[in-house]
Parts: sequence; structure tokens; C-alpha cells
Amino acid sequence: MAECHPVGFQWVMEAKERGAKVIHVDPRFTRTSAVADLHVPIRAGSDIAFLGGIVNHILENERWFPEYVKKYTNAATIVSEDFRDTEDLDGVFSGLDAETCSYDIASWQYEGMEAKSIAGEREPAAAAIRAPSYCQEALS
Repeated sequence: MAECHPVGFQWVMEAKERGAKVIHVDPRFTRTSAVADLHVPIRAGSDIAFLGGIVNHILENERWFPEYVKKYTNAATIVSEDFRDTEDLDGVFSGLDAETCSYDIASWQYEGMEAKSIAGEREPAAAAIRAPSYCQEALS
């Protein structure tokens, strides 16, 4: 961050001066690593798994700020109960029409909200989306 965003990095350094711990997660040792309290040299490509672990730790140990999350993020937004993820349906999302190999995204909407077109009067936003090209082979 120090090299790519030096102006923004000043806020990290000011926070450190006020007692914040700086943890730098990057496979490379950089100038940011040099000033960090902890450098975590993870393997390239494993950053999403690492982030998932951090999020899991935060949630499991209730180390988050509910008032901030509810007020300033979309965490309070709940997806419709009709939605089913790939884990639930053997690798496909809810709304798959096996004959046309396309998705009806009506079940993908937020709870209590109607799908609306973003460009005025058109077809409803719950129109079909084409499934991946390998869909026919996978469903056979």
C-alpha cells in the first residue's frame, strides 16, 4: 500500500502512531511490510481463503461492530427465502430451467423488494439469464 497509495498510507501511519496494530498480508515483503507490526506472507492465490478465515473468526468470536454494520453496510439486506445456492442444488442456482438452460432470477431478489428495470419501462428484471454454455452437458 505504501508504494501504490502513498497519500492514503499516511492515514495508516497516523493510526499506528495512535496505537493501532498494522497487519500486512502479502506474499511479497514491501515497504508496507517493513513498517507493519505483523507481516503475513501468505501463498499467492490464497488471499480469499485467508479473508474467509478472518471473517469467520470475527463472526464466531463476535468481534464485529453491529451498530456500524447495520447502519452503514448492506448486511441487513436479506435475500429471498426462495433463493437456493449452488451448495443446495448440486452446482446450480435456484431458477434454472433445464429445458431452455436459462435462469429465472425472480428468487434472487432481496426479501420484500420487487425487481424493477433500471432503464424505465421494459421487461421485468426477472427476465431469463442464460446459464453457462456447459449447462446442456451438465444436465444430461
